[in-house]
Amino acid sequence: MNMFWREIKAQRKSLLIWCIGMIFLLIAGMSKYATLSVPGESQALNELMADMPKSLQAIFGVGSLDLSTVSGYYGVLFLYIAIMATIHAAMLGATMIAKEERDKTAEFLLVKPITRNQMLTAKLAAALVGVVILNAATLVTSLIVVQGYSDGESISKDILLLISGLLILQLLFMLLGSAVASLLKLPKRAAGLTSGMLLLAFFVSVVIDISGNLEGLKVLTPFKYFDAKSVLEAGSLSAGYMLLSLALMVLALVGTYVGYNKRDLKV
Repeated sequence: MNMFWREIKAQRKSLLIWCIGMIFLLIAGMSKYATLSVPGESQALNELMADMPKSLQAIFGVGSLDLSTVSGYYGVLFLYIAIMATIHAAMLGATMIAKEERDKTAEFLLVKPITRNQMLTAKLAAALVGVVILNAATLVTSLIVVQGYSDGESISKDILLLISGLLILQLLFMLLGSAVASLLKLPKRAAGLTSGMLLLAFFVSVVIDISGNLEGLKVLTPFKYFDAKSVLEAGSLSAGYMLLSLALMVLALVGTYVGYNKRDLKV
């Protein structure tokens, strides 16, 4: 328990910065909707986006979303929310495991009268708390800010669905980061490698959108599991992708424990 609170205390400043950054992103992003929602402007913007090359549409995350509605606009903004939240989760999972060796403080852990599994569980629990707090801050801010622009449109269910999918993505990338840090022999490279894998997953999702003929590759990138367009059109999260995400999380969790118990911690 002491180690859990130690890890919570260690991440509180960075977590506060991430939460402030997410709140700012939502407020700044939605403030643009006030201008775009003016009659005539929104339709012109939709036409402009439709005329853009598919590559730019994919990068901006517009696709077939209707920017004249607050739910469609939030769906576009959600892409950037997801990138920001998953980067935080991936970095948190990787650094939570690798920082003791990186900072040459592993000896502090080794002298504790607890097993490696107990150490790892405390670290992962602290990382989970950080992920949930950022997700909660995103949810509450979204409900408050987006509702202010809804003009009677029912948006709460859409936000709850998207943020629920976001939480699954955050947990998946957090555990991916911890697995990389546990299995990698060079802990200093864990955060960089995890970030590279995240960016590669995002790049694959962009390629899928640009091509339009690579739907089968969606399983390779978590960014397509709960993308805003699919969730808003279906009105629910995909059960298949939820099960796939769960399987990947279990696999990453097993890899984290196996790798951490087998490695020689550098002091």
